[in-house]
Parts: sequence; structure tokens; C-alpha cells
Amino acid sequence: MAVAVALGNPAPWSPNCASSGPPRPRTFPFPLSSINFPAKVLDPASSPPLFSERRPLRLFRLPRAAEGFDQVGDSGNQSSQDSIFQKASNWAQPILDFAATNFLPLALLSGIALGLANPTPGCVAHRLSLSRFSTCGIFFISGIMLRSSELGAAIEAWPAGLFGLGSILLLSPFLSRLILQVQLTPQELVTGLAIFCCMPTTLSSGVALTQLVGGNTALALAMTVLSNLLGILIIPFSLSKLIGTGAGISVPTTQLFKSLIMTLLVPLIIGKVVRDSSKSMAKFVDQNRQSFSMISAICLSLVPWMQVSQSRSLLLTVQPAVFAITVSMGILLHIILLAFNTIAVQSLSVVSGGDQSVFSNKDNARAVILVASQKTLPVLVAVIEPLQGALGESGLLVLPCVALHIIQIILDSFLVNLWLRKDQISLKTKQV
Repeated sequence: MAVAVALGNPAPWSPNCASSGPPRPRTFPFPLSSINFPAKVLDPASSPPLFSERRPLRLFRLPRAAEGFDQVGDSGNQSSQDSIFQKASNWAQPILDFAATNFLPLALLSGIALGLANPTPGCVAHRLSLSRFSTCGIFFISGIMLRSSELGAAIEAWPAGLFGLGSILLLSPFLSRLILQVQLTPQELVTGLAIFCCMPTTLSSGVALTQLVGGNTALALAMTVLSNLLGILIIPFSLSKLIGTGAGISVPTTQLFKSLIMTLLVPLIIGKVVRDSSKSMAKFVDQNRQSFSMISAICLSLVPWMQVSQSRSLLLTVQPAVFAITVSMGILLHIILLAFNTIAVQSLSVVSGGDQSVFSNKDNARAVILVASQKTLPVLVAVIEPLQGALGESGLLVLPCVALHIIQIILDSFLVNLWLRKDQISLKTKQV
């Protein structure tokens, strides 16, 4: 209060004040007349002894010093956090890249592992016919990702494409008769490999590997689409004549044909119509092709998950040695297909004009070798589903095919790397 009075009316010191000593003069570094704000702005609760010139300065500096120390500490903590985050990112990035590159094999293995660990959810999903919806989803995505412009680029290399289709649908199925000569327990493992021989080519792996190696992607895509479409017509008869007769079982050809039409062809056509109906839809799909491929891989992994869950009790009875023999047979089968298609393409190149032949074109040859040597898993699942156990337990039929599907991708990846290294060496030689 004394301060407020002194500032508001600077009168001389009154002898009636409580202090008995003489009045002490107050000095200010500025003229009091320059103060124009009212006294009520000041805090009346402040006592004069504490309101000195140095106290506010000290109180003001301490927070700034403390703030400075906090800033130093925060910057140190932030730097430490950034360093930890950077180390974690550097450690996790290779894992994420590997998972993205090998998403399909990892998804298939995860489906099998989940089915073996806890079969109850997979059995429930199978009773709800989720496998049929997942298969339809795979081919719907295939249709919505199909570009019409890419099909025209394959017309120029039609002889190579025609041979590839013949190798996929007519020649390789005859290997099933040789496979059926092997006797194992359970026999469904062998029968599954025999059925796998009659399947068309993979829906995405062959095209992706062809693009990676710089081959004729349009030709690979054309063979993929046509072999899967023609396979709907040919597969029922191939199974009936080659598998059913060899196994002593009658294959329901008519029922299988109708099922393939509804499960494969119709969703494929619907997906293609949806894509062509809107340019914005086609643009959206093309911008998110990797995401759609991952969704397709997840749909595909649901199938072995349900099949393995349903047949878990039987799968656990399979001896590791028997399964290892089955996988070895699958590896040998894929190597035979690679060798056959390689020799056939080179032979056709010689007899059809040498360097001027479409078979002598490195891009065409690699596309044919990769696509014609692979077999697809989704169509096999769509084939096994309506058989209703006619050729054996579905889980046992699918299991070796899942393993071979993964193995063929791995083997072909090594082949692609070999070709790329060969191209690099050839390029360096030419530059020298």
C-alpha cells in the first residue's frame, strides 16, 4: 500500500508513520511523472521490502537460465531419441523390405503355421465357405488389375506364346502319369503333385519375375491370362483322363467345370468390367498395384490355412521323411520343366530362322521359360474344393503344392539373378 501511495502522490515523508527513524529518500532511475498508469494496476498485496529493483531481475533470469538448461536437456534427449529411432529404423528396414518382397511366401507359410497351431478358427471359416469367397476375390483382383493395352503387345511374339500355352496345358500335364507311379503314405501327397502338373501358370509370380529380368512382360501376361482362361476348359478333362484314371477314381468333370466357371471366370470378368467402367478406378488400381497384390496374397493364404486346419489331425501323422521325399519330387519336377522349356525354346529358335526368330529374342525366351515352368496354386484350390474328397483329403492334397509353389518362386528367383549377372558381365565386356 505504501508503494501505491508513494507512486500515486509523492508527498514528503509523514512523521506519523510507524517507523521511528528519519525518512529515507527514494530514488528512481526514471522521472515519476512519466508513470501514467493507475495505481490499481499494481498489486496491493505486495510489500515494499520485497519489491526491490534486483528481485524481479533475479526472478526473471532464473527461469530463463532454467529454460536454457531445459532446452539443452531436451535437445540432448531429442538427439538421443532420434539416434535410437534411426538405429531401430536401420535395423527394421531390411526386414520390412524382405517382407514386402517375399510377401506371398510368408503369407502362405503363416497360413499353414496358424492352421497347425490352432485349427478351430480355420475349421469355422471352412464351414462358412470362406474359401470360395477368397478364391473369387483372387480372380476379381486379377481382373481389376488386367490392362487391355498390354495384351496387344504380345501379338508380335505369338509363336512363342503359342508354344508356352501348349507346354503349360498340354505337355506338362503328362508328367502327372509319371508322378503317380510313386507310392507313398499318405498317397494324397503324390496325388496333389500330380494335380499340380495339370494346372495353368501362376497368376502373378511369372509376370513379376519376367518384369524383374527385363523380359517381354506383355507376352508373359498374355500367356498367364490365356492359360488360366483355357485351363477352365481343359483342366477337367486332364484330371479325368490323367489323374482319375491313374488313381482309379472318377472325377466329376461337369461339376468341376461349372465350379471353375463360377469361381474363376465370372469374378475375372466382373473385375475387368469394373476396371474398364471408370478411368478413375483404373488409375486408382494402377497406383496401388502393390497393395492389391498383397490383398490377393492374403486371400490366397486363407485357403491353405483353412485346408490345413481342417486336416490337421491327418497332417500330423505325416512322417517328416515322407514329406521331404514329396518336396524333393516337387523340386525335381520344376527343374525338369525349366530344362524342357529351355531346350525347346533353343531348338525352336534354330529351326525357325535362327537370329531372326522370335524364339531367339532373349526377352521372349525368358518370358516363355519362366511362365511355362510355373504352376498356380489358386486354381488348384478351386479345383480341389468341389471334388469333395474324390481324390483324397483336401488338406493333404494342398500341402505339397503349397510347398512347391513357394519353392518354384525361390528357384526362379535364383535363375533371374543368374540371368541378370550374365547380362551385367556381357554389358561390361561390350563396354571394354
